[in-house]
Amino acid sequence: MAKKDPTDLSVEEKLKTLYQLQTTLSSIDEKKALRGELPLEVQDLEDEIEGLTTRIEKIHKDIDDFQNAITQKKAEIVEAQASVDRYKQQLDEVKNNREYDTLSKEIEFQTLEIELCNKKIREAQTRVNDKTEELSSNEEALKDRQNDLEIKKNELDEIMEETRAEEASLQEKADELETKIEPRLLASFLRIRKGARNGLGIVYVQRDACGGCFNKIPPQRQLDIKMHKKVIVCEYCGRILIDPELAGVKSEAPVAEEKKKTVRKRVVRKTAKKEDPEDIVPESLA
Repeated sequence: MAKKDPTDLSVEEKLKTLYQLQTTLSSIDEKKALRGELPLEVQDLEDEIEGLTTRIEKIHKDIDDFQNAITQKKAEIVEAQASVDRYKQQLDEVKNNREYDTLSKEIEFQTLEIELCNKKIREAQTRVNDKTEELSSNEEALKDRQNDLEIKKNELDEIMEETRAEEASLQEKADELETKIEPRLLASFLRIRKGARNGLGIVYVQRDACGGCFNKIPPQRQLDIKMHKKVIVCEYCGRILIDPELAGVKSEAPVAEEKKKTVRKRVVRKTAKKEDPEDIVPESLA
């Protein structure tokens, strides 16, 4: 039997399929909720480990740079010391004061260069020691994070193992349902679902209100929803609205409140009959 084109489906069929997809995706969300904060914790640890690894690599590079600088300065000291020794030998062969002053200045300059190189070596060595301590601290932190990550991953794997098969089955069902829905409608539904706090992109009417935000729906709009002629969204939260019966939910018949019959009691006022003076018989004549 040829597969029905999603665009050929009636609005009622589209809404019904969309609600089935929502139910399936909600079931997947419930399975994922069992993992709690573990996936986020694992991700945070992985990010932290990556950051520590990068920092450790940079510290290693800094230490190498400082050590290279120390080696270079030591080589400059050797070169400067050789120049000093050479200039001192030339002092014994000077012929005038001008040559003597020039050589003396060169010796002084090279001596200062040696002192400056020694200072740079001491500073670099101090930085190497600081970096070595920082390296040790970061390596220890990295080891702790790696141990924590291994524990968290094991916990997550145990939980996922319990729900993996069921979740895969639900995902397969969701993928199949998505193929039955018009792409534009599906994209709108997924966008609404992503923006909803509880992940509900389509809800049914409950007690004359939206099942997502619980705002009242006007009677005319409810009638339109029951007609299944077009896709209607909540004007407050933007969720797609459907009739409860279409969602497979038996709506409770509204209990009509019996009007209390107010029985008007007829108040009969008994008026005292006025006695005729002629009817009054004196006691003496009675």
